[in-house]
Amino acid sequence: MLESLRSVVQLKPIEWDRIERQLATCGNVSDLRKIAKRKLPGGVFDYIDGGAEDEISLDRNSSAFGEMMLHPSVLRDVSAVDTSTELFGVDRQTPILLAPTGFTRIAHPQGELAVARAAAKYGMPYGLSTLGTRSIEELAAVASAPLWFQVYVWKDRGLVTEMITRAAAAGFEAIIVTVDTAVLGRRERDVRRGFTLPPKIGPGTFIDGARHPRWSIDLLRNEPITFANVAGGRAARRGSPNGDGRNQRNERERGDVSADPRGLSDIDGTTAVSLSDYVNAQFDQSLSWESLEWIRAASDLKVVLKGIQRVDDACRAADIGIDAIALSNHGGRQIDGTPAPVEMLAGVVDAIGDTKTAVIVDGGVRRGSDVVKAMALGADAVMLARPYLYGLAAGGERGVEWVLDHLVSGMKRTMALCGRSSISELTADLVSY
Repeated sequence: MLESLRSVVQLKPIEWDRIERQLATCGNVSDLRKIAKRKLPGGVFDYIDGGAEDEISLDRNSSAFGEMMLHPSVLRDVSAVDTSTELFGVDRQTPILLAPTGFTRIAHPQGELAVARAAAKYGMPYGLSTLGTRSIEELAAVASAPLWFQVYVWKDRGLVTEMITRAAAAGFEAIIVTVDTAVLGRRERDVRRGFTLPPKIGPGTFIDGARHPRWSIDLLRNEPITFANVAGGRAARRGSPNGDGRNQRNERERGDVSADPRGLSDIDGTTAVSLSDYVNAQFDQSLSWESLEWIRAASDLKVVLKGIQRVDDACRAADIGIDAIALSNHGGRQIDGTPAPVEMLAGVVDAIGDTKTAVIVDGGVRRGSDVVKAMALGADAVMLARPYLYGLAAGGERGVEWVLDHLVSGMKRTMALCGRSSISELTADLVSY
């Protein structure tokens, strides 16, 4: 009997590493999200996970992919599946890009550095946010894959130009101009919790911190979280001959900086402030198509417009020679009730025709099969953020690697099962919806 038992039963080796043990239980991104939810304080998790108002667009972004059906071909040679593609005339290992996110270190102390290192292992471009918690220079020092810098266009255009110049000097490849944040969307999970960046200390904070001791200890053990790129720019100006503040006063008088009696224009992330107040004080609501000229003139970097949600806007971007557009509703975090970006994809690709403007789909990607569907409908690349933030919260750099491996392996498996061995074979007849 023992011999029979030995022939069918093997003892599983004990995994002593807590993170590896947890990641091994994950079958998909949803499982990773559950771990992140357990590890993060409620307000932090909701800031990462939540969307605008009723979160219809947030949910639609993912469900739209699920409603698309694949139509596999059989008896094709798929012994070697190649996920490589080209973007901006550069060969890429995959068509997957990592989107910029603000205040990333609230998910894990390493923040953007961990994401950049993981992205480099898969050759994936990674976007650093204007409101990132690691600086342009810090990221450039650890990254070996292409870096993009995301720009929120502020009233202080001198600061924006300065950051673009720094990104170009650090070897970044592209500028992502976010065009859907004239004001901040109403994110009701944050409203209910009174969530601020950084979180304010109060009774609820202490209780939530006590329930998540690892997160709290990590926060206390590491350097303060700031908007690193903004703080760097402010420090540079303060070090100028007008470092006593006269330069900033002059900028306000010229209209370059928000006239802000509450002092929000001087906040760099070291003081708790509600994100909506900060955005509404800083962001330039007069941003227009004409404003893009000075952004393009600030460097020779490729320019990506992120937040395109209409065919006519996509056509206008292509007409003026924008390098790429990202079909995006900001992950459902801005205006609710908008279509999923992937639902706009085929129409946009058809409308802009054979132009040099690349089309990126941002939002809702959770599986490699989602990437395959988007590419079949004409996308040049896909962009994602929440999945890698779940991974970062769940397991740091290894958690991000888990997500990227999940996407790449899922993409290869889906291509093989559909009888497609290369990106060029992903055509519209593969998908119905």
